[in-house]
Amino acid sequence: MAPTAAPPAPLPQRSLLGSGVVLLGGLALSPVVGLGLFALQGTNSLESLRLGSEGPLQVGNTLALLTVVGLLAALLGTGTGWLTARCHFPGRRWLRIAQLLPLATPSYLLAATLIDLGSRLGWRVHGFLPTTVVLVLSTYSYVFLLSTESFSVSGQRQMEACRSLGVGPWGSFRRVALPMALPAIGAGMALGGMEVVNELGAVELLGVPTLSGGILMRWQQEGDPQAAVALALVALLIVALLVGAERSLRRRSRCWNLGNDGQADQAWQLRGPRRWLSQLLCLLPPLLSLGLPLLWSALSWDQLQAENPLDLLSLSGRSFGLALLAAGITVAAGLVLAIAKRWLPNLLLQRLSFVAGFGYAVPGTVLALALMLIGGPLALAPLLLLVWGYGDRFLAVAKGGLDAALERIPPSVDEAATSLGQSWIGVLQRVHLPLLRGPLLVGGLLVFVDTVKELPLTFALRPFDFDTLAVRVYQYASDERLGAALLPALLILGLGLIAAMALVPNLERLERR
Repeated sequence: MAPTAAPPAPLPQRSLLGSGVVLLGGLALSPVVGLGLFALQGTNSLESLRLGSEGPLQVGNTLALLTVVGLLAALLGTGTGWLTARCHFPGRRWLRIAQLLPLATPSYLLAATLIDLGSRLGWRVHGFLPTTVVLVLSTYSYVFLLSTESFSVSGQRQMEACRSLGVGPWGSFRRVALPMALPAIGAGMALGGMEVVNELGAVELLGVPTLSGGILMRWQQEGDPQAAVALALVALLIVALLVGAERSLRRRSRCWNLGNDGQADQAWQLRGPRRWLSQLLCLLPPLLSLGLPLLWSALSWDQLQAENPLDLLSLSGRSFGLALLAAGITVAAGLVLAIAKRWLPNLLLQRLSFVAGFGYAVPGTVLALALMLIGGPLALAPLLLLVWGYGDRFLAVAKGGLDAALERIPPSVDEAATSLGQSWIGVLQRVHLPLLRGPLLVGGLLVFVDTVKELPLTFALRPFDFDTLAVRVYQYASDERLGAALLPALLILGLGLIAAMALVPNLERLERR
């Protein structure tokens, strides 16, 4: 008699996994919910909230920066994305990779560099214009990444039709490529706009009052929580509009993706002045973003002896310890949410898993204020609130890569493993974790570096006399002691370069496609 086949392994312990999703979703959403409840409770009703005397100016400056920086970043990111995706000229491949370098330089470091270099030349770098330049250089890469993907994989047939009709690069870009890439460009502008609303260090150093600085000033300096909450709600409203626009435009951009139908890409050869202008346009932004801090480092090298090496070791230990802890917690939470999205059919839990990743859009100062409102009555330690804030803000960074990687694993793989008697723990350990090793490492690296560079959340929530590399660079810049900030700045810059290079394989895949 033939042996009886083993019954299939039971389904994953959905109750346990669902509880994890509810817990993580609750932790991710509770700061914003708590902020709203604080605004509505007791005497702190919406009628009693006020922006303060400088509130309208801060809101106006934030909106002005959003508009101007968004338009300029769109022009720069779209231009470099088109040139490096659809045109051929010497050095194109390396210049395409170089567009990632601005992501390595924190905006507050670039602002401090410009201030110090300007003072050496007798110039006063201050106000709206330098702030715009810094923020454009810091955010145009978001537009570049999404636009170059659209230009690389969409509309191949239409571009071939343009070529057959004798239409040149500019005509093809204006008539075909640009209309098809507009949703992706708009999504990149929305992502950059979230960074503008979140910005604290650069705008404070350059003297432009914005919402982020206003929230901290109302809460910590003036002791006016109503005004701080009012500004935070305005910032959340702006960010909510940006998130909605980004999600809508991403869905529209997927509709345009027609692929290249297996045809070899026929890029335009640029010659003469067009070639040199293209090289200059693609070289100038990364050269300014990375070259200016390196030039400043070389000019400030003689001031290294003024800094205590033990203090630098202490700063590095705190920054790296917090970053390692945040990366571990965030990657683990992202893995739970990504697995739950794959295994749990419950629509409510899937929506909760999706919404839990929205913390990246909440400005750091708003998140810090919300956590302080929660942690104060509960007497939670500042370090606990800080790690909570890191996990909330960077959860989407870890979760996004895991979601994409799991979507590439056919469900039949899970079914085959369970039919062989593997429990859900066995499927996770023997199938998913080996296949997700790359996304886990990249996600952890990105969270680690983002935590080291992060300023608004750390500056607001850190315990007394507990500075990090980012906070110390900002403090030195505020005190006009930029030479003493040299080594902390170089450490942050080096880590940022490592994280930027982790995105190179994505561009290489687009190149092959």
